[in-house]
Order: sequence, then structure tokens, then C-alpha cells
Amino acid sequence: MSTMSEPVSQQPRPAGPATRRPSVGVRVGKVMVGGGAPIVVQSMTNTDTEDPASTAKQIAELARAGSEVVRITVNTPAAAAAVPRIAERLAMMGVEVPIVGDFHYNGHQLLEAEPACAEVLAKYRINPGNVGFGKKKDSQFAAIIEKAIQYGKPVRIGANWGSLDQGLVATLMDENGRRAEPWDAGVVAREALIRSALDSAARAEQLGLPRDRIILSCKVSGVQELIAVYRDLAARCDYALHLGLTEAGMGSKGITASAAALAVLLQEGIGDTIRISLTPEPGASRTQEVIVAQELLQTMGLRAFTPLVTACPGCGRTTSEFFQELAKTVQTHVRAKMPEWRVMYDGVENLTLAVMGCVVNGPGESKHANIGISLPGNGEAPSAPVFIDGEKAMTLRGERIAEEFVGILDDYVARKYATRTG
Repeated sequence: MSTMSEPVSQQPRPAGPATRRPSVGVRVGKVMVGGGAPIVVQSMTNTDTEDPASTAKQIAELARAGSEVVRITVNTPAAAAAVPRIAERLAMMGVEVPIVGDFHYNGHQLLEAEPACAEVLAKYRINPGNVGFGKKKDSQFAAIIEKAIQYGKPVRIGANWGSLDQGLVATLMDENGRRAEPWDAGVVAREALIRSALDSAARAEQLGLPRDRIILSCKVSGVQELIAVYRDLAARCDYALHLGLTEAGMGSKGITASAAALAVLLQEGIGDTIRISLTPEPGASRTQEVIVAQELLQTMGLRAFTPLVTACPGCGRTTSEFFQELAKTVQTHVRAKMPEWRVMYDGVENLTLAVMGCVVNGPGESKHANIGISLPGNGEAPSAPVFIDGEKAMTLRGERIAEEFVGILDDYVARKYATRTG
């Protein structure tokens, strides 16, 4: 006699991400990181910081795309001297975004020599693997922390797989050699990365930097390694954590790898601020990494930034590329309008849209969206029903469907969402 197996659990699985890991909140300029605040999107310029005009222009582009914190390289005396001029240019453009100084090797010297730079930056980022070497390491680390204390700035202590403190690695390798059951070399390296960050944070606190001015990161370039590192790091501290897959790569590879790693951690409630470290195509805009970070958070239900378009991939039932072109037109339109809409309307970022290519799923998906259109597929009548808040509102025909649909969208936003005041 056969019997049916019992279900593994009678309880439904949760549909959303796990509760955020508790962390100490850190204020970076006007932006709160951690402490239960929304996960922050950040990015980094790739201009020569010694050129204030090009750097300010790129910071403005990133900020307008939605980057809430922007990091810049500060690697030379001329770059440090340029930071106040960059801030002045941004102020003239009406761009308010916290600027983070990325220091390696000589940060202690630059912050000492350029007090205006130290004052203007909203946060300092230092790497414990190259802040100093040998006997100079402790004094140079302390010099940067003292500047952060003097100017009231937070610090991100960012350990990196590619620039680990070799002295710490050697110490841990020696300790491992004395174990009855030695760890795998990869586990030792992971421990070195985490210890580098945690030990440096503890030292910063001993020097007087408050806990609510410390953010940690432990970046690697492998997906599984990143997940393992941050799970361990999150279990061992309550500092705010910055997530990012370092050297993620170009195009689809970089996007896929970053999303694969960060989505797992974010789903587990780990992470307070993120960056998608994409290598841009030559001459391409740096803003793609901002859009990917926003879309990752939005598709996971963690934040909302801009209306997203649901669109079918197309198949043999679809008669042309028109629905693809319309989907692109609509997505481009809402991104272009968001700077204006964000100022004018409350909640417009939660708007849902659907552009579908045939009758199979078209009407159903369109009804699930705030505004949806089902375009005619192969053999269907040349008409496109439009659904608004689940109800068929009208049917579009002819050569002006795209223009008319965008007009319907703009009218809906103006009618549906409350105008901001103040």
C-alpha cells in the first residue's frame, strides 16, 4: 500500500527578505548607514581627482542617477588640494551628495597637509592592508583616525582580498600550523581578512573613534567567498557593513556575479550599504553600476527607486519588435522623469508598469500592474487594450500607440500621486 509523504513543513515560507541584521547607525553627511536605515546605494568615480571639472561632473551624474554616496580617489597632494574645489563646483550645480575620500598608502600625509580636504570629505576610507607597513603601520593608522576624530568624520575600514596585511597572514598561518587539525588555506585567508577589519576597528575605538563612526567591509572577487566572509563577519560584530564584490568585471558577468553574491547576503539581512563594482565599457557612463544596485534592491523588495517595467521576452507569437521598443521607451521615459517626479510626487517610485506582446499573458500581467498594455501578437486583432489599476480603460490603435501610452502614464502620475509640499 502506498502512502503520500507528509509535507516538510506545514508553515508557509516567508515571501520577503529576512529581518535586517542589527547594526550601529553611522551618519555619512546627511545619509544614515545602518541602524535600521534603508540600504544605501553608493558608487565611485573613475576620473582623475586632480581635475576638479571632470570629477565634479561625474559625481553629479552619479548622484542624479541615484547614488546616495560617491567615493573619489585621493592619492596625490594635487588630488587632495582639488577636493574643496570639487565640492564648490557641486554646490554651484545644486548637487548635495556625501563625498568619500579613498586613501591608500599616504592618507595620513594628505589629510595632514590639506586640512580643507579633511574637512570637506564626508567619510574617509582606509585599507588596513596598505595604510602602513612594518613599524610605521600603527602610527600611520593612528594619524588617520586622529584626523577623523578631529573633524568628526566616520571611517570605512575596508579590507580587501588583494591587499591583505601580509604580517597578519603570516601570523595566522603560523598559528594554523600548530593546530592539531589545521584549517584549509582558504579558511585561513578568510580569517585574515575578517581579523584585519575587526582588529583595525577595535584599534580605532581604542584611539577614541566612536563606534557609530565605523563601517566595515571585507571585499573579495569570488561569489561564494564573499558570502562566506560576510556571514562570518556579520556574526562577529554589529558594525555597519558595506557590501560589494570587488573587481566584479564587465557587462553581464559583473552584473550576474554581483547580484548572485549580494542577493544572498541581503536576503539574509546582511548589509547596510552596497556598491556594484562594474568595469564600464570604454567611454560608457559610470551610472550603470548605480542603476544595477537600485534594481537589485528594488526587485528584492528592499527599496523602491523608480517605476520598473514588466515586459515579456517575446516568442513566435509576437509579430514584431514593437513591444520591445515600447518597453524600452517607457523605461527610458520614467528614468528621465524621475528627478522631476521625485521632487513633485510622493510614492511615484512604487508605480508598476507592464508592456506585453500577445494575448497569452498580456491582459493578466497588465491587470496586475498600475498601468499595463497588451500589444497584439501574431494573428491577433491590431489593437492594444490598456489596463489601469486592474480595469480595462481604453484600447489604442494606429501609429501613435507609444506616444499615447506615455501620455497616459504621465497623466496617471499627475492624478494618482500626492504633490509634495514644503
